[in-house]
Amino acid sequence: MKRIVAAMTLALCAPTVALAGPEDPSKFDGTRYKPQKALYDFNFAKPMDGKVAFGYIRNHLKTIQEFGDPKNSHIVLVAHGNELHAFSRLNRAAYPDMYAALKELKDAGVTIHVCRNAARSRGYKPDEFYDVITVVPAAVIDIAKWQNEGYSYMYAGWFPRIKREEIVAQHPELR
Repeated sequence: MKRIVAAMTLALCAPTVALAGPEDPSKFDGTRYKPQKALYDFNFAKPMDGKVAFGYIRNHLKTIQEFGDPKNSHIVLVAHGNELHAFSRLNRAAYPDMYAALKELKDAGVTIHVCRNAARSRGYKPDEFYDVITVVPAAVIDIAKWQNEGYSYMYAGWFPRIKREEIVAQHPELR
């Protein structure tokens, strides 16, 4: 009797396995997501990489709108890399559309923080960034704060620092 049940089970499973294959399409899971709490860690090698990375946040926001709970979701960006040069209002001539990009994120509800320690090491004072940014004492403590509050950590990478003098040398319009 056990052999008959095993044979019938195998016979029922075999066609299913045989029908699946590399030509079959993938499936889409449009499940609604619960509120999102995400923390984006920006630490880029080049200043404009920060603007490029905004695409990830925009996609996240768009997907929350379509499949999530935008009313109860929140995204935080903590910046402490060379993107700080583009985030400084002192360098607007070199990065003329950065303020609009940052403001778009802020208007969408994104909290934008800049590390004071990283700013200082690159030659900036806390009041030299755009008004849509809040300067915090240190990225490490701010990142830990958001993680302790249950935010998912999204890491962007680490790269060597560029000093403001190097940015000025690359962009004559800043002189």
